[in-house]
Amino acid sequence: MAQAVKKQALGRGLSALLKDPANDIKSVDDKNADKVVGNIIELDLETIDINPFQPRSNFNEDSIKELANSIRELGVIQPITVRKLDFNTYQLISGERRLRASKLIGLKTIPAYIRIANDNESLVMALVENIQRHDLDPIEIALSYQRLIEEIQLTQEQMSERVGKKRSTITNYLRLLKLDPIIQTGIRDGFVSMGHGRALISIEDQDVQASIYQKIISQNLSVRDTEEIVKKYQESQKPTSTTSKKKVILEIEESKKQTITEFFGAKISIKIAGNGKGKIEIPFHSQEDFNRILKLIQS
Repeated sequence: MAQAVKKQALGRGLSALLKDPANDIKSVDDKNADKVVGNIIELDLETIDINPFQPRSNFNEDSIKELANSIRELGVIQPITVRKLDFNTYQLISGERRLRASKLIGLKTIPAYIRIANDNESLVMALVENIQRHDLDPIEIALSYQRLIEEIQLTQEQMSERVGKKRSTITNYLRLLKLDPIIQTGIRDGFVSMGHGRALISIEDQDVQASIYQKIISQNLSVRDTEEIVKKYQESQKPTSTTSKKKVILEIEESKKQTITEFFGAKISIKIAGNGKGKIEIPFHSQEDFNRILKLIQS
């Protein structure tokens, strides 16, 4: 948690740069612009306007409340992105759900990435340099990759060339952002590793993810242990095709058994294997009874 507190303090410190009217940062050529580009800064919620061109107009209230509860518990894990319009005035680019949820629980500030005039190439350089650092946690790296995709419109192939990483490596980092927010926080705080996260990604149900995550923490499970738990869960979700097939066969047996019994005048026995093969046993009690059954078969 100390790491998170340090980042918030840094964000508040940087926000002071944006409240100096005499040195307002309007482009990457202005003084202290390099400290703004690529960094997380705490912004006052009242200074951020909703983007009028936001394509989404309907927001599920229950979903916003759930996110608000998560933010109350864990904080804003993924900063919003805004565009600087004027002095201490910003317009939202992405993260309206996070913004709405933060307002709902009465937060005064929110962590944000700020885009300023002509900062495109500067932002790419800042993010690429950031990714190369050794003190970043996997979620921070994943968020940097996501920003290059969403804000700069780089493809994963182009990112691979810019940061010198395999495309598969980039994909693995980006997939971490699909994890339950609690697990993302756990990875950031070092409670679990990226390996644990990668094992949990294959489970789509975030409630199940969170349940296994709690087991990892309480039992100090390794990545291999986690993979085994995930494997067993996935196997339990597979349809039992062999069981349903056997059920059909047994239904056929019950419907035909009485007809065959009446034909031979004997209490027959039908045995069926799992692969669908089987045999019919016809009992007889004497030589005379055997000849009677044989005559029926030959007729």
